[in-house]
Amino acid sequence: MRIATALAAASSLAVFYAAPPQPAAAVVAAAAPAKCHRGGTGEPAADSRGRSSVDAGEIRWEDESKYDDALAHAHRVWTAGGLDKVKVRPDDASSIADLQWRDVNRSDGKWAERGGQWAPHTGADNIYFNDHLLGDRKAYGTKQWRRSVAVHELGHALGHCHKTINWYLTVLDPDIDNIDGITEPTGTDRKNYHALWG
Repeated sequence: MRIATALAAASSLAVFYAAPPQPAAAVVAAAAPAKCHRGGTGEPAADSRGRSSVDAGEIRWEDESKYDDALAHAHRVWTAGGLDKVKVRPDDASSIADLQWRDVNRSDGKWAERGGQWAPHTGADNIYFNDHLLGDRKAYGTKQWRRSVAVHELGHALGHCHKTINWYLTVLDPDIDNIDGITEPTGTDRKNYHALWG
């Protein structure tokens, strides 16, 4: 009886040690979407694929803006260094635009402090550059500021909401002065991108 028990125990140990280790549940679970800064009406609770300009894994865009350098820069940095799950391509004759880059010149209401805005629509969404702040010789009228605003707004088109993350830098901060000098997705933004898009 003892020999049979010992053999059974040894057999169980052999199966235990031969079986591949199972990953911890926390490692297997997908990262939760990054929580949003809830500063205004209509602000989402977290990053969302459904609240984006992405259609079938890509954003097809049209350029109706004079700030070509800024939008080209935003396209480049949101698709480089492993941020390749969503393709960002110009619209052509065989596709329908998901996003249009446009210019406005407004100083009324919230526009007085808004360098740009992503605006979702039933058809193509819009990203607006505000000449009132971004035009030459204006408060934020430099190449660096235009690039920061373009990267921020394209982040919204990719489904990212406003973030205020204490000491972590993010190009999605809702306060334009807090993105001063941030002209590409930060480590925090990259982490949030991968949590949303893989």
